[in-house]
Amino acid sequence: MGGLSRPGPWKRARVLTATALLLGLLLLLHAWIPNRIWNIGSLVEAFLPWFGVFIPVLLAGALWRRSAVAVVALLLPVVTWVSLFGGLLTDKSHPGGDLTVISHNVDADNPDPTGTARDLAASGAILLALEEIDTQAKPVYEKELAQAYPYHSVQGTVGLWSTLPLSDIRPVDIAQDVGPLGDSKPAADKWADNRALRATVATDHGPLAVYVAHLGSVRVNPRGGFGTGTRNRNAEALAKAVAAEQNERMVLLGDMNGTTDDRALDGITSQLHSAQDAAGNGFGFSWPATFPMVRIDQILTRGVKPQSAWVLPATGSDHRPVAARLDW
Repeated sequence: MGGLSRPGPWKRARVLTATALLLGLLLLLHAWIPNRIWNIGSLVEAFLPWFGVFIPVLLAGALWRRSAVAVVALLLPVVTWVSLFGGLLTDKSHPGGDLTVISHNVDADNPDPTGTARDLAASGAILLALEEIDTQAKPVYEKELAQAYPYHSVQGTVGLWSTLPLSDIRPVDIAQDVGPLGDSKPAADKWADNRALRATVATDHGPLAVYVAHLGSVRVNPRGGFGTGTRNRNAEALAKAVAAEQNERMVLLGDMNGTTDDRALDGITSQLHSAQDAAGNGFGFSWPATFPMVRIDQILTRGVKPQSAWVLPATGSDHRPVAARLDW
């Protein structure tokens, strides 16, 4: 009996080849993944850089099977991933910068708000934005930051501390104005739920509009998929506030509960630029603090130029602080 001939290198590992092509198409066409079912599109975009870890796995399988066609197929995900994220692998920071800003979700369950406040005070930042300020922890932050930051305002659960004078401070309503039955929310409820503020910072180069925001949380569960309803509504309201801002120079600091790849934030990211993307070194992952996997804490700018951007060491929070130096 004649022996069975093995498939040639251009016919082996068809499953590996198909998987490589599907991975490449996912990276290339992620914006076309619909959100109608469980917000799958936004979920994929939240972790989009991590799909690159499958490339070396597939490459190892292709080499083990000695499949030339699988190796060639891998060119699609490799080229697409590099075009999307290759720029983040280089250090784009530059020396200089007139204004150092920090944003930090300090975590309502932070077991050491005193230590967190002292770490932030020692950073030397000119502007310090805090999100998720618990009512009981608010006096702690105000006390520990008072010496380094003579000017500050806390509106609801977000606050801004500054070494420069602040004016025109006001809450920004990014929540729904109308309840589920069509009734307007009481003013007291709006104030208690306030998750955004706007202030004008007086600098030597003129006024700078600064926004601090904390968009609604997202949840992943087996029955409802990727729950982003509140976050998306907050993002739409914040995008309108940004569009209405008259000052050409502005900075948005906060926990967006989404990455800049997430289509739900397009209304914001189409108007502002990410400091990490422009002047960072690496991906700038900020959550969770123990092993950061996504960058949901953002510093977004307009009319000022980021010179460098980085992530600070972990504090007592479940987020890591993010920082940037800005130039006029």
